[in-house]
Amino acid sequence: MIKNFTDLEVYKESRQLRISISVLVKTKFPIEEKYKLADQVLRSSRSLTANLAEGFGRFYYKENIQYCRISRGSLNETLEHLITAFDEKYMNEDELMNFKTKIDSCGRLLNGYINHLRKTQKPREED
Repeated sequence: MIKNFTDLEVYKESRQLRISISVLVKTKFPIEEKYKLADQVLRSSRSLTANLAEGFGRFYYKENIQYCRISRGSLNETLEHLITAFDEKYMNEDELMNFKTKIDSCGRLLNGYINHLRKTQKPREED
């Protein structure tokens, strides 16, 4: 039974992705990227989980779906920042592919959650 956003599989996996990105930034990014690329990739990965949480707290399914769409955008933005990190030689190809696999998995879970919300949304009652 889902009682809180922390019970959602998409949240759990997205949280693990966020934690992995934080470790990557702390261990592999040069100090001059602290307020540049490092900040951007941290923000986008945090936006992913934050929007899942905020959407879960919304009363209407459509609002929750909209926040999930924002999370999906943040997921793609995170991938772009990681590709940039690879291009700048802050990570190797295996690391990038590992993150891409995690991101793809989060994307599938997120799309599944959106589809679930669409199917379970109740029609609005006439006032």
